[in-house]
Amino acid sequence: MEIPPFLFDQPKTISARIILSEEYEGIITRDYGFIVAIVEILSVGHGIIIPGNANTFHQVEFSVLSFKPNLGEVVEGDIVELVDFGAFCRLGPLDGLVHVSQICDDYISYEQVGNRFIGKETGKILEVNNEVRAKVIAVSLGTGRSGKLGLTMRQKFLGKYDWIEADVEEEYASKEGKKSKETDEEGEIEE
Repeated sequence: MEIPPFLFDQPKTISARIILSEEYEGIITRDYGFIVAIVEILSVGHGIIIPGNANTFHQVEFSVLSFKPNLGEVVEGDIVELVDFGAFCRLGPLDGLVHVSQICDDYISYEQVGNRFIGKETGKILEVNNEVRAKVIAVSLGTGRSGKLGLTMRQKFLGKYDWIEADVEEEYASKEGKKSKETDEEGEIEE
């Protein structure tokens, strides 16, 4: 890391934090994902002076807070934008796309006037500011400030929270129904 002369009056750790924050925060790397913040400067080595350069050069150890999504990971976020081809979901520092075919297991249509998606058979509605749970199905982390995430909400227990509650109730009811049927078959319950 290079420390320019205008930061020489600061302690090296403060200078290092300023420079590293400007250089790394908000970028995407293949190894670490999206770098959210420089957490701590662990050490700053002695400076080296190179003739003809006013900056000093230092070896620096530091820790970062990063977000690196993995395939199959379940994430939670807010719907921030709807377009005719899908919904953009804010996942902290990154946005992911839920393609229209991945919103729910139903025929979905985009209603431009109301700016929402509506399921034909289920009546499920997805709008901006809805909180959702989704699964990461595609990760393309470029370098610099570009990256793309593909998400799905088609499976049970994914989507808006009221959709998830309905899935949980349905699952519970089906398990209770199986238990009741098994008990009836064993002859333990008499009517």
